[in-house]
Amino acid sequence: MGILSSTIGIVVLSILGVIILLWILGVRIIPNDKVGIVEKWWSTAGSLDQQIISLDGKAGYLPELLRGGIHFRTPLMYKVHVEPLITVPQGQIAYVFARDGQVLEPTQTLAKVVHESNNFQDVRAFLTNGGQKGPQRGIIREGTYAFNLAAFVIITENKTYSLKLGDKLEQQNIANMSRIIAERNGFRPIIIEGTSDLVGIVTVHDGPSLGSDSIICPTVGDKADEPNYHNNFQDIDAFLRAGGFRGRQYQVLADGTYFANRLFMTVEFIPKVVIPIGFVGVVVSYTGSKGEDNSGLDYKHGELVAKGCRGVWSEPLMPGKYAFNTYAGNIMKVPTTNVILKWISNQTGNHKYDENLKEVSLITKDAFEPSLPLSVVFHIDYRKAPLVIQRFGDIKMLVDQTLDPMISAYFKNIGQTKTLIELIQQRNEIQGQSSKEMQGKFEHYNLELEEVLIGTPGGSKSDNNIETILTQLRSRQIAREQLETYETQQKAAEKEKELREAEAVAKQQTTLTESDINIKIQENQGKAELMKAKQDAEKIQNLSEAEAYKVKKQSEAEAFKIKVTAEAEADREARVGISKAIAAKEQVNAYGGPQYKVVSDVMTSFTNAIKEGKVDIVPKTLVNSGATENGGGNAFESLIMLLLSEKLTVSAGESMGEDDMDIKRIRDEILSQLSVKEPEAKEEVI
Repeated sequence: MGILSSTIGIVVLSILGVIILLWILGVRIIPNDKVGIVEKWWSTAGSLDQQIISLDGKAGYLPELLRGGIHFRTPLMYKVHVEPLITVPQGQIAYVFARDGQVLEPTQTLAKVVHESNNFQDVRAFLTNGGQKGPQRGIIREGTYAFNLAAFVIITENKTYSLKLGDKLEQQNIANMSRIIAERNGFRPIIIEGTSDLVGIVTVHDGPSLGSDSIICPTVGDKADEPNYHNNFQDIDAFLRAGGFRGRQYQVLADGTYFANRLFMTVEFIPKVVIPIGFVGVVVSYTGSKGEDNSGLDYKHGELVAKGCRGVWSEPLMPGKYAFNTYAGNIMKVPTTNVILKWISNQTGNHKYDENLKEVSLITKDAFEPSLPLSVVFHIDYRKAPLVIQRFGDIKMLVDQTLDPMISAYFKNIGQTKTLIELIQQRNEIQGQSSKEMQGKFEHYNLELEEVLIGTPGGSKSDNNIETILTQLRSRQIAREQLETYETQQKAAEKEKELREAEAVAKQQTTLTESDINIKIQENQGKAELMKAKQDAEKIQNLSEAEAYKVKKQSEAEAFKIKVTAEAEADREARVGISKAIAAKEQVNAYGGPQYKVVSDVMTSFTNAIKEGKVDIVPKTLVNSGATENGGGNAFESLIMLLLSEKLTVSAGESMGEDDMDIKRIRDEILSQLSVKEPEAKEEVI
C-alpha cells in the first residue's frame, strides 16, 4: 500500500513537473486559421515611450505574428494573443486604422499608403517606411489576410477586428469611422450602370486646399500614359502627386465600377446632360483658364472662348448625352428648329417661351382700339447659338426683353396708319410687308425670321364698336354675295335653257344618229355590192376565158382523139371488113351463092326472134280457107317461099331460079336448125 502511494505521488509530481516545464518553455499551438500576436512583458532594454509596436526589443507588442504551428514563448516574458485570420468577402472593401506610426501632417486627413507593407500585413515594413497612424488611404480588397490586430484595426461591413487595448476614446473613434463609412456606402465599390444615365461628382477630402479664386478643382492625372495616373481617384497617392486638390472635382466618374476609399472621397450622382434632336448646347463654363476671345471685332456683347476655358464656349455641343459636371458650368439648350411665338392669350408652346405674351393693343387711324393676335416663326443657326446666349443670357429673356417690345411697337406703328377696315382687308399685304421689314431686325440679333402671321383684330368684351363695324361689313358682303348669287342664278337659268335645248336635241340624237348610221351602212353596202359585182364580173369573165380556153383545148384534144380513134377504127374496120368479106365470101361459097347466104342470115335472125319471144310456129288451130295443096299453104310456108322466091335477089338484076326440091331442102334445113317439128295442124275447114 505504501509502495503504491509512493508510485502515484511520483507520477503526479512528474506530470506536474512536465506541465511546469512546458509552461516555463511557453509551448503554444496556433491553429492554421488563426494567428498569434506576441506581447513582450519585460525586457532588459526597457519599455516603449509612446509606441505600441516594439521594433528594437523593448517591452511591447512585437511586429511579427505567430502563424499556425507549435511555438515556444515563455509566459515569464511573453503573452500570446490568438486572433482569427480576417476574410474580406468578394465585392466588398475593408478599411484600416493604424494604432502606431508617424503622426499625420496638419493638411492630412488620411495616412499615406506604404506599398512595402504588403497590404498592412508586414508591420515592421509599414513602420520603417514611414507608415502613419490613423485612418489609412489604402483599402483592403477581397481576400484572407493575417493582420497584427495590435498594430491595426480592420473595419469591415459586418465586423470590426481589433485587439482590445482598453482605450475607450479609440473605440469611439473607430465606431464613428465605421458609421461614416456605412453612411457613404463605403464598404461596396462605386457602380455606375450605363442604363442609369448618371455621372458621379467626386468631392475629395484630403490633400492641399484649393485657392479662393476657383470653385472647382481642375482635372489632374486623368491620362493613362501619365506617370501619376490615378485611375479615377482609386490611386490616392498618384492623385496627390499629380497635384490634385481637396474639394469638388471637375473630373467626373462615368459608367463603370470603382474601388475607391470613401473616407478619401464622396460621390454625388447627377443625371447626364441630354441634348435632344433640334437643340444644341451652349456651354457656360465656370472654371478653367482665361481664353482668347473668338467672337470677332464686330461683336460687342461679350467674349466667346475655346473649349476648356472659362466663359461661353464658341463651339456648341451637338445633340447627344454628355457626362458633364453641372457644378463646373451650365449648358443652355438652344432650339435650332423653327420656334413659333404666339402673341395670343392663354396659348403657349411646349417651350414656354411665349407664356408672357398676349395680343398687341393697337389704336387705328379711325380711333378704334383692337387687339391684334400675332404669330412669329423664327429659328437660330446652331453656329450662332453661342452669340445669342452671350448676348441675351437665354431664349426666354430674348423673347421677353427684346422680341416682345420690338414686335409690339412695330405693329402699333402699322395700326396708326390704317383704319380698322383697312387693317382687316389689307391683312395679307401687311403680313408680307412686316415679314420683309422685320428680317433685318432679326438678323441684327443673330436670328433668322421665317414668317409673320397676323390674326383677325378683335375688341374687348365691353367694346362693341368693332363688332358693329364687322357686322356692317358682313352685311355689305352678304349683299354683294347675294347680287353675285342672283347674277349667277340668271346665268344658270340661261345655261339651264341651253341645257334643255341640248337635252331635246340629245333625245332625238339617237334617231338622227341611227339614220346617219343607216345611210352610211346602205352606202357601204352599195359600195360593197358594187365591188362584189365587179369582182363577180371579173371572176365570170376570167372563168369564161378560162372555160373557152379549156373547151378550145378540149375540142382540139377531142378532135385529135377522134381523128386518131377514127383512123384507128377505120383501119380496124377496114381490116375487120376485109376479114368479114373474106369470111362472107367463103360462107356464100359454102351456101352455094349469095342468095343462100341471105336466106340463111334472115332465117337465123327470124329463128332467134321466135325463140326469144316463145311464139308458136304452128298455131294450135289452123284456119284454112279451103285452099288446095297446090293452090296455097300456111303463113310460115308462105314466108319461106317468099324468101326463096325469085323476088329476093342477092344482087341487082339477079334472081334464084330454083326448083321445088331445092326449096324443100332449104325449108327442111331451116326447120332442123330451129329444132321445131312441124306440128300436125288440126285443120278446121271453114
